[in-house]
Amino acid sequence: MALSIARQIACYFGSLSALSLRSSPTVAARSFQTSVKKLSGRITGDNLPLAESFSLSKGGPSFLGFRRFSTTILTPDSNGGAFPSDLLSSRTVLTPERTIGLYEDLVVPVTNFHNEDRGFMVLAGDVFDVPIRKDIIHRVVRWQLAKRQQGTHSTKTISEVSGTGRKPWRQKGTGRARHGTLRGPQFRGGATMHGPKPRSHAFKLNKKVRRLGLKITLSARAAEGKLLVFEDLEVPTHKTKNIVNYVNQMENAKKFLLVDGGPINEKLKLATQNLHYVNVLPSIGLNVYSILQHDTLVMSRDAVNRIVERMHTPINR
Repeated sequence: MALSIARQIACYFGSLSALSLRSSPTVAARSFQTSVKKLSGRITGDNLPLAESFSLSKGGPSFLGFRRFSTTILTPDSNGGAFPSDLLSSRTVLTPERTIGLYEDLVVPVTNFHNEDRGFMVLAGDVFDVPIRKDIIHRVVRWQLAKRQQGTHSTKTISEVSGTGRKPWRQKGTGRARHGTLRGPQFRGGATMHGPKPRSHAFKLNKKVRRLGLKITLSARAAEGKLLVFEDLEVPTHKTKNIVNYVNQMENAKKFLLVDGGPINEKLKLATQNLHYVNVLPSIGLNVYSILQHDTLVMSRDAVNRIVERMHTPINR
């Protein structure tokens, strides 16, 4: 349909150009308007009416502007003939930004350290596409930092400092302030009053909140495009240059967190132990604070499956 309409428009333009060479511009314009009106009566369906705004140029009539001009889109499946190859573009089509937090499953490509195509993987929407909440992240990070404090700080009370228990001078008659011991807090080397003692700084945080914090962090990395999924984290040798070569190929990435499903491979551990910007964790040790410290998260396919399984496991009460 679209191809036939385009051919008719070309025929009308050809006849109009020949007419403009033999007749005056006024006659050419009248003939052009009559032709367009005749053609616009044939366009039906999804096509919109043509605008009635025209002008004359030195080489013939030209459009000042068509308002709401449209025809059916020509596709490779159209019956009008083969799709011209020169109209096909190889550039990436820009898509609008995805709305975050709709619990939609995500499809991401799978690769490896050699940038080989290993297919695709579907990420669960209830784990990798949850609404972003900074307050939950703040609570989980505070809980993590408080729980990992050693709490070994200690000061000595008046009964623990070394020194004599004898009264330094008599109560009256010396003109000095009365004291009963030299181990008091007002003396040099004396006790510390109300000082810290060994204790735990950990506080309780609900498991649902902790689990939600990990989901939000994974969703944030996926939304930023900083979540990479590998088929596995196997490296050919234990040489550090293997990891360095891969890191140099990445753009806008400063720190990497590699997450494997099971125990860390010995070759990978040796290859990354001298790089301060690359850290390795098993899936069981993945946490919010570690993800936030690294701008790029690299997970193996096995690690993704184990994380999803852990997030879907019911909470024991």
